[in-house]
Amino acid sequence: MAFEFGSVLSAKATAQAGQFSGYPPYHFVGGNIDEPTVPVDALGDAVRKVIRDQGHAMAKYGMDSGPQGHLPLREFICDCLKTRAGIAATPEEVLLTSGSLQAMDLVNKALLNEGDVVLLEAANYSGALSRLDALGVKYVGIDLDEDGMRMDALERSLSDLASAGRKPKFIYTIPTVQNPTGSVMPVERRREMLALAKAFDVAIFEDDCYADLVFAGTRPPAIYALDRDQRVIYCGTFSKTIAPALRVGYLVAPWQLMRSILPLKTDAGSGALEQMVLAEYLPGNFHDHVCGLLPVLQAKADALCDALDEHFGECIEYDKPVGGIYLWVTLPGNVDTDRLFQAALNQGVEINPGSQWTVDGAANKHRMRLCFGHPSIDNIRAGIAKLADVCFEEFGVPVRSGNVPRSV
Repeated sequence: MAFEFGSVLSAKATAQAGQFSGYPPYHFVGGNIDEPTVPVDALGDAVRKVIRDQGHAMAKYGMDSGPQGHLPLREFICDCLKTRAGIAATPEEVLLTSGSLQAMDLVNKALLNEGDVVLLEAANYSGALSRLDALGVKYVGIDLDEDGMRMDALERSLSDLASAGRKPKFIYTIPTVQNPTGSVMPVERRREMLALAKAFDVAIFEDDCYADLVFAGTRPPAIYALDRDQRVIYCGTFSKTIAPALRVGYLVAPWQLMRSILPLKTDAGSGALEQMVLAEYLPGNFHDHVCGLLPVLQAKADALCDALDEHFGECIEYDKPVGGIYLWVTLPGNVDTDRLFQAALNQGVEINPGSQWTVDGAANKHRMRLCFGHPSIDNIRAGIAKLADVCFEEFGVPVRSGNVPRSV
């Protein structure tokens, strides 16, 4: 008889995973990117070079760079952030992490206790919400518009909390290509956020994971770059520009906070080979690689919008993406995307229901997030046609002449 592990599971082991059975034919979820854009030849050359020249350094944890990660990569990140985001940081203020999710976990672990309050965009990254839920942290959703988090709503929430004798631990924001809405916060609004944070003496955690993917090729300066009080924490990643499976992200923070975060990173260091390979590849290639990636993603975004217009028509609403890999779509109120998710998945189409990407999930069941980063343009067109058929069969949306579904 097999041992019954259910009898010894901890109180934290409340969820159960299903066995992975492969991706469906039409896969519009996850932060995956276009496979042909991964620079495999150049990365292969970098792997061979660093293994030959530096491979023996992997005999030591942290190699010769210490617990914050491979120094040449941290130096490149500082140079890149200065050029692209206006951030003046030193390598001592940069920590390499196993993806930006580890950066988020470390910040949460360093700053949050059960019962604390965090302010964030009302539509938000589901991973951020689930992590705060797991910590027993209360979060307050701040309304957005086409320019991101609304400062009048932020000020109102800060004032309400202050009147109740409470202060949030930080404001979590994705200001540049917000996930899931895709908005880019203008520089003046960024300054307003800093002014409010100063007035109410609150920290800001800026998640800039998609900032390199603004289709126009330029982005506003990071909130971190505009900060004069060292109240902003910043994280980024190479998952959305080079390859998600490399699992290399980074955290930027003033040393006064970094020295408290470092003891919390108890994994003996993120993967060294990935760091060395990126340090070899990025300095001579990153700019050109991103410049080549942007038109590929913009073409996919255009194809997705065209397919939605063709198959859903005027019954849906969305803001055309200005960057990133996601589209936030509003459907008629009678459509429940939790139900649509399961019905579509049964037909080989996977979407993100709006309830999972918002603070008030019940009020956003008529919304969905579609990722266009990974599928080909042909796959996008066929997948949206099939999704429209499923949506019509389940909800009568979109309304069609003769009330018959269109074939893919």
